[in-house]
Amino acid sequence: MAELVYRPVIGAALTLFKALDLKIDTQGSENIPRTGGAVLVSNHISYLDFIFSGLGALPQKRLVRFMAKDSVFRHKISGPLMRGMKHIPVDRKRGEAAYAHALDSLRSGEIIGVFPEATISESFTLKSFKSGAARMAQEAGVPLIPMALWGTQRIWTKGRPRNFGRNHFPVTIRVGEPMEAPTDEFAGAITRRLRGRVQELLEAAQRAYPVRPKNADDTWWIPAHLGGSAPTAAQVREAG
Repeated sequence: MAELVYRPVIGAALTLFKALDLKIDTQGSENIPRTGGAVLVSNHISYLDFIFSGLGALPQKRLVRFMAKDSVFRHKISGPLMRGMKHIPVDRKRGEAAYAHALDSLRSGEIIGVFPEATISESFTLKSFKSGAARMAQEAGVPLIPMALWGTQRIWTKGRPRNFGRNHFPVTIRVGEPMEAPTDEFAGAITRRLRGRVQELLEAAQRAYPVRPKNADDTWWIPAHLGGSAPTAAQVREAG
């Protein structure tokens, strides 16, 4: 089926990223299967993460259908684009329909993108993972593909103004090897193993990141445990 919206949106995004002179470093894209269904699972630190996660699959010529909160689909600008790209709206009060939609897509050979933390991590550390990704992979009989993003929070994240200046920001994308999701294993156990894989990739992305904060005012995007001034996960919970 022709992708009348998705491919032009990718082209527009790549043009924007070139104009911003983003330095995108992607490793592990060969772990994305060229054919067949899979659940792509990433950490979530920016409003733009679905775009960068999708870029990680492009070298394998795959388009990722992301599960996203339904409010994005109701927006007058993003809504038509999200529907045109065949992403999947999720009503958090009634998630059964989205889950069934995702299963159908997986069984038909699509890659479904999931952010199992459900919301952006304001501490830029991994939150707990919901088990939906593991359960979908089990039911559809497809692998889980772990991924980590780093640097995207510097462009646009929760609680910070957008920064679409020509700042030459690096963005690091790491894609891990496929994980099986056996049907004879508890989804919770698979989810814990998956989270561990994403954590390893996140730490690798952080180590590979080529720049450090310019000064004390520029440490907000670094997690507290790495010496930055981002709030800890506990502080985020207390503020919420």
